[in-house]
Amino acid sequence: MTAQETPDSTDIFHKHLQLNAVVVTGLTGEVHLKEVSSPISVIQPVDLQARASTNIIGAIAREPGVSQITTGGAISKPVIRGLGYNRVVVVADGIRQEGQQWGDEHGIEVDGAGVHSVEILKGPASLMYGSDAMAGVILFNPAPVAPMNSVQGNISTEYQSNNGLIAYSLNAAGNHGGFIWDVRYSDKYAHAYCNKVNGWVLNSGFQERAASGMIGLNRKWGFSRLKLSYYHLTPGIIEGEDEGSTGYKPGLPFQHVYHFKAVSDNTLRLGDGRLKALFGWQQNRRQEFEESADEYGLYFLLNTLNYDIKYQRETHGWKYVAGLNGMGQISQNKGDEYLIPDYRLFDAGLFATASKELGSWVLSGGLRADIRLLHSLPLEGRFDDFSRTFPGVTGSIGAVRTFGENVHLRVNLSRGFRAPNLSELSSNGEHEGTLRYEVGNKDLKPEYSWQGDIGLDFSSPYISGQFALFANKIDNYIFLSRTAEGNPPVYTYTSGNARLFGGEAQLDFHPIHRLHIGGTFSYVNGKQIGGTWLPMIPAPRLLTECKWEFTHDGQLFNNAYVALELDWNARQDHFYAVDGTETATPAYTLLNMSAGTDIVIKGKKRASIYLMADNILDTVWQSHLSRLKEIGIYNMGRNITVKLLIPIQ
Repeated sequence: MTAQETPDSTDIFHKHLQLNAVVVTGLTGEVHLKEVSSPISVIQPVDLQARASTNIIGAIAREPGVSQITTGGAISKPVIRGLGYNRVVVVADGIRQEGQQWGDEHGIEVDGAGVHSVEILKGPASLMYGSDAMAGVILFNPAPVAPMNSVQGNISTEYQSNNGLIAYSLNAAGNHGGFIWDVRYSDKYAHAYCNKVNGWVLNSGFQERAASGMIGLNRKWGFSRLKLSYYHLTPGIIEGEDEGSTGYKPGLPFQHVYHFKAVSDNTLRLGDGRLKALFGWQQNRRQEFEESADEYGLYFLLNTLNYDIKYQRETHGWKYVAGLNGMGQISQNKGDEYLIPDYRLFDAGLFATASKELGSWVLSGGLRADIRLLHSLPLEGRFDDFSRTFPGVTGSIGAVRTFGENVHLRVNLSRGFRAPNLSELSSNGEHEGTLRYEVGNKDLKPEYSWQGDIGLDFSSPYISGQFALFANKIDNYIFLSRTAEGNPPVYTYTSGNARLFGGEAQLDFHPIHRLHIGGTFSYVNGKQIGGTWLPMIPAPRLLTECKWEFTHDGQLFNNAYVALELDWNARQDHFYAVDGTETATPAYTLLNMSAGTDIVIKGKKRASIYLMADNILDTVWQSHLSRLKEIGIYNMGRNITVKLLIPIQ
């Protein structure tokens, strides 16, 4: 079973730990999870369907070691083991997503309805993805192509009570003698959310629309596919003021975010090897409206060309991958307000990896060499003309030791690399979405990291678990520091050496077939060496769940279940307190419930229904990674979600 196939049972938590069955694609092609020395989480389709969230990052932030920086319900940024922003690479449709992700209030421009499964690579993944993959990589996998000579589709719809979220998505796909196609259209609307302290959080509503289409050809020699996609998000900018919209249409200030993408994905079979060539174009348009709904102030226009060429081969027990990938970018300011300069960027990376199974051991490793060329264009009185070159060499080595059939010990050592982005180097302006004036630092050096991982996985008929520990040392860790008061206050980018350590634990106990008692725990500790705590470090988190499965008999109600969950987050008093940048966050516990079932008629699944109740007790809470916490805005109160999914064949 691959990570893109849908299992018949909702017993995903247990099957996820059956490592022999799970195949991941985000490393060197298709590899069994049991053979991978670095920590990876795989989220199966049924798991995604059974989760309530306002965006796709919120849906995956339940995984151990993964969290999110939020700005209301519309915008979420992924964090892996305490590292976010440009330290996490998001891959969608096979290419890295590029949408000005350096910004605090810049989310991920991906239609969650089109995501079939997710792979999360934790730790430096620079070997395959280059600069910025220091914390890890999140891969959003599309659905597999339709079976030969068939047409299929699905309709999904969702409603959430707290913010009135209404969402639907329509999908159809076909395969006619190897000619394949796939189309999707999605819409989502939400008005302001509420809680017991703030009441309605003004301007927290948003609108989202997405469309995509794919055509391709599957043959014995390989395949070729072309995908086009469009995404449009209109989020309100929440400022904690007494004025703003409570409706579905955000009031001033707000943003229009457009993302266009074209991807050509090609694979050619060459004997016992495969040559993959992937090329992509992306355009991100980010417009900010402050004083007028008709005239933008800030307008970033970013064009990106991606390329990825690699050769994969397996022979005599060895698995080899070698390739070249990178991107070119042109960023322009089209508005009359400025935060970063226009710039040109080009980077390239050569890499090679190999793995070998030797008895009960699987050994793996690789090397990569990168270079990034960056040229900032001048603007009189605002930005200087300068160029920087950032070379980098990274590598990894790891091993997996199998004990018996279902116990695996993993060790891995990785070297990570990240070049400073233009915001860190050259910002000079008021950032409306963050309520501060930001100043760059042209003297910043690249970040380098050494990370060690050790993990243990085991499974049995009654209990399964995963445990992982990591330690990470980062040279030249870049962060924002408050340097002057004012309205808004001035923040300047600086750097220093840092260390992070922590781990994750996951356990599932099923004393009888239908009962599952499980939980996950995540912890990360981040500090400047010889200095203060690092900013934006998530609090320790414990998620526990008790789940009862009613039926798996294929009758009218199939795969029916009910679950009760406790989401406990510890007090975070390890925070970046310099000049009041961050404050401590109290502990909180949320009580959640969920239930779901498939509807089967005449032996075929006709629909799936999910009912979820989050924060049942209407607890008042603030996430430490909420950007609205420092202006007194609390997270969402009680929220009831109903989902309906209808397959069509």
